[in-house]
Amino acid sequence: MKVPLSWLREYVDLPAATAHEVADKLTAAGLKLESITSHGHDVKNVVVGEVLDFEELSGFKKPIRHCKVEVGEATPREIICGATNFSAGDRVPVVLPGGVLPGGFEVGARKTYGRMSEGMICSERELGLGDDHNGIMVLPAGTPIGTDVVELLGLRDDVIELEITPDIGYALSIRGVAREVATAFGVAFRDPADVELPAETAPAWPASIADPTACDRFVLREVSGFDPAAQSPLWMRVRLTRAGMRPVSLAVDITNYLMLELGQPLHAFDRAKLRGEIVVRRAAAGERLETLDHVVRELDPDDILITDESGPISMAGTMGGLETEISDASTDIVIEAAHFSATGISRESRRHGLVSEASKRFERGVDRELPLVASWRAVQLLAELGGATIRPGVTHAEVEVEPARIAIPAGYPGRVAGVHYSKDTVVARLEQVGCVVVDGDDPAVRKGGVAPTGVVTGGALAAKLAVTGDDMITVTPPSWRPDLTDPNDLAEEVIRLEGYESLPSVLPSAPAGAGLTEGQRLRRRVGRALAEGGYVEVLSYPFISPDDFDRLLLPADDARRAAARLANPLSEDEPLMRTTLLPGLLKTLVRNVGRGHTDVAIFETGSVYRPRPNAPEVAPVLGVERRPTAEEVATIEAALPDQPLRVAVVLAGEFERSGWWGGGRAASWADAVQAARLVAAEARVELSISADQHEPWHPGRCAALYVGDTLVGHAGELHPRVVEAYGLPPRTAAMELELSRLESAMPGPVQTPAVSAYPVATQDVALIVPDFTPVADVEAALRDGAGELLESIRLFDVYAGAQVGEGNKSLAYSMRFRAADRTLTAEETTAARDAAVAMAADRVGAQLRG
Repeated sequence: MKVPLSWLREYVDLPAATAHEVADKLTAAGLKLESITSHGHDVKNVVVGEVLDFEELSGFKKPIRHCKVEVGEATPREIICGATNFSAGDRVPVVLPGGVLPGGFEVGARKTYGRMSEGMICSERELGLGDDHNGIMVLPAGTPIGTDVVELLGLRDDVIELEITPDIGYALSIRGVAREVATAFGVAFRDPADVELPAETAPAWPASIADPTACDRFVLREVSGFDPAAQSPLWMRVRLTRAGMRPVSLAVDITNYLMLELGQPLHAFDRAKLRGEIVVRRAAAGERLETLDHVVRELDPDDILITDESGPISMAGTMGGLETEISDASTDIVIEAAHFSATGISRESRRHGLVSEASKRFERGVDRELPLVASWRAVQLLAELGGATIRPGVTHAEVEVEPARIAIPAGYPGRVAGVHYSKDTVVARLEQVGCVVVDGDDPAVRKGGVAPTGVVTGGALAAKLAVTGDDMITVTPPSWRPDLTDPNDLAEEVIRLEGYESLPSVLPSAPAGAGLTEGQRLRRRVGRALAEGGYVEVLSYPFISPDDFDRLLLPADDARRAAARLANPLSEDEPLMRTTLLPGLLKTLVRNVGRGHTDVAIFETGSVYRPRPNAPEVAPVLGVERRPTAEEVATIEAALPDQPLRVAVVLAGEFERSGWWGGGRAASWADAVQAARLVAAEARVELSISADQHEPWHPGRCAALYVGDTLVGHAGELHPRVVEAYGLPPRTAAMELELSRLESAMPGPVQTPAVSAYPVATQDVALIVPDFTPVADVEAALRDGAGELLESIRLFDVYAGAQVGEGNKSLAYSMRFRAADRTLTAEETTAARDAAVAMAADRVGAQLRG
């Protein structure tokens, strides 16, 4: 909404405030400022002149006139002009040498077309008054010569542009913004809708409302003898242009002007083209209408129409029909003003992709009491400016609507804001908005009455809000505020008018027992641990392509191929919800490598989506008019896929960087397994690791990750064909682990271990085992055999060669023993070591080396 400051001042006694000060006040009141545009402040030395005579110059490609113009100086000015729409004796705006036009365009004396030109005669566009550049702007006869045009035409003005949200539709008018400005500055407001209406009861053109849900007030007034050639006055054209609308013709400009001023859309019909009674109704099946934009529209049964005996003549509140359009020959005009259903107009506008200035106002809610006023002012202006005669009578079709009443405790706005507002303050602020406030609780509201509009008036809620000793008040919102429907709306009005800046900043106290869940803490710990381990977190879209399953070499019966399909995907190439985190990570790796980052270690935590067997393909869509039942919620949940939380890492290039200190170390499957151990350590669980074959990992370099007997993930080097399919660096490694399963396996609260004050005893042991024996199995056997005295065990060497025989390998472990109550003897530690070796020999066939 563009609001010229000069138009505001017509209805508000503003102090000497700048546009920026007015905008600051409106912003503090909750209206969002878009921009402030200044007009005419740079214009100077433009005066009224009279064309005394002119000479037509020949020999040029276009008509050129050499004019003598009287500008109130000692001698007339000689000015060259390329327009021909003026005559001798016309008064015109003239820029004298040294003058400046809008945009900083300076005008001087210069020789052109073989003659001296001492200035410039201006068009409307050159003065910044509109887009008309077809000829010179001719001023009314009798305009004083030498008068400053800037002051005469009001060229200097500031326009405040506001972004109007759906809840403040009243601000889509000068009337609504002026009321807010008057409240903000504490000055008087003169309502442009406060006019005295004629006491007429005779009907004008016959009309009726067939569907009360579509329209509850419909008003028609008529004029005759209108002059179609009458021009819109300059002041009206300037205001329309400043407010962002293009002047069209006098009749159309009047309806647009009043819409901007009052917020009430109007429509003008050519009376000669109407056929019989006008009826407001919904569309019938198969009806069509050619609108003013020359588009033939197929109408929907839910569309709201204005019709006569010939059929639809207008899409109500959106756009008129071409058949009854005002033309250059229209002399008899019917003015229509109505109050249509906000939701009905909103749906109609969106259904047809037809957003107009009228529909923007109707869908936000207009003042139901305006149609009589706006239509009367429209016919007055048609008579005053267009020479029309106002026909007596008015057609007023109406559906009775009871105003909504809201009962609230007087202290409720203060409780919402967290500050104290006295009852007098609350009442005064609500009355400033236009509400009618009475003491006490209206019994009709207390019973939870419902207005015919379907708006619950708040009695039951008010009873819950009431506090012992808190006075109740009953509030009737004004007709121009249909957004005020419950106690919270009223509280917001009091708070914003008192000033958001006056609300104290108080840090809320955390209630006892609140905080992060154990799962949330685990996720944060895992992220920190991986980041400290050298990994960088990434976020990928949860969408994948069906081709990803093939690139990952997943078998046809693999559960990961069963993916949920999006009904409206962002990209047709990725229509599925991910069942594994790896595709997103692998594509991120390829993107980084392609940009020169060859050493990459990244991780991601997020949900995967696994459809449940026998689940409905589509979840039911429920209405919002009531709370869903437990059965309906269960039906929706049954259609949703399982969404376990996972963590995955991908590594390529050097994991330990090379430099002046020496060579680095390439990332390998072992680093992927170690990443899984880091994650498991944060969950305080022990991973069991065994060889496995699982796509997309290399069949000989893949580890299955278990917690107890539960499989929680896989880690290792990716299959070469997967590397080739994605274009990854050779020997890329990856790990994917299900955090949800780790969380369920987590032990209870951490118990502080007892710290022994006795010394540790260390024993080293080297075992020879077949080279296919998993290291984890050997370590498990040693742990079980060593018993309770074993504090820790660490593999520090692996050897394969002639000394241990072909097909064997040597594993060297360092074992630390300690007792909590004594210093261990050499015999005790040796016995524990021997028991561990014996257990390894029994389980995996290990032999003590040497």
